[in-house]
Formats: sequence, structure tokens, C-alpha cells
Amino acid sequence: MTRNARNAIEDDAHWMGKALREAEKAAARGEVPIGAVIVRDGTIIGRGYNLREGKNDPSAHAEMIAIRQAAKRLDNWRLTGSVLYVTLEPCLMCMGAIILSRIERVVFGCYDPKGGAAGSLYDLSDDRRLNHRVALTPLVREEECAGILSGFFVELRRRKREEKG
Repeated sequence: MTRNARNAIEDDAHWMGKALREAEKAAARGEVPIGAVIVRDGTIIGRGYNLREGKNDPSAHAEMIAIRQAAKRLDNWRLTGSVLYVTLEPCLMCMGAIILSRIERVVFGCYDPKGGAAGSLYDLSDDRRLNHRVALTPLVREEECAGILSGFFVELRRRKREEKG
């Protein structure tokens, strides 16, 4: 492995750690723990975590919040040259926003077999019918990303059983 490849892997792991911190914020609020950060030129320009329950907003996904924040910060909807790090494979809505905002690459932690649009159910990243393509780097810090999600759902099911019992 070349030094550049090794540095890229280390960088991806570092930034995914920032996305995991965002996911922890969601979990602390009782939200499904998904976090995202958008990085450009070595700086976070947008961050977000899942807020669907708290905002009663089906579009309040971590990626959408991070994209809105980045666009506002740059005063530009075009996020060219940026990388989105997200703990779970993006859904159709989020992949649509990623493509429309011209994000260069998406790095995600674990696949979403029930709703993923970056390889699981669909793959919008390289659809030649669209005017922008997105490079994908899956499975970065996969165990941690999957673990925070599975731990959340185990606890949620436990609480629901207690409420019934």
C-alpha cells in the first residue's frame, strides 16, 4: 500500500470518527443514531445528526442537515470538492441531495439493506442518466457504525417490552 493510500484511509477513519460523534448526539436525544460531516480542504463545513423525531420532519436526516449547513456556510449550493462522511449508507432522498449538491465523494460506515441508495437497494452514485456521479467509499469503521445502531435498537426494543410488561 502506498503512503498516499494509507493516509487516505487514516483520513477517512478520522473524519468518520467525527460523524460517529454526531451519531452519539442523536442517540442522546432518543433519535436513531446517524451522524454526518462534510469536509472540504481539511475542514468540516457541515455537520448533522438525525432529528426526524424531534423535528417531526421526515427530511431531517443527518446528511440533509449537514448539506444545508455546508451550503449556508459556503453561501453556495454547489459543494464541489467536498466529501460527505456518514455512519449509515444514504437513502434515496439523501443520495438525491448529494448528487444535486455536487458532493464529490461519500464515505459511509455500514450498508442499509432496507433503505440504502449507494449499493444496497439502489445505486444512484454512478447512474449515467444523471448529470453528476459520486465516488463511494463504503465500510469505513463499519463495526463502530453498525454497533451504535444495533445497540440503539436493542435498547429501544427492551424499553418497549418493559412498557408492555
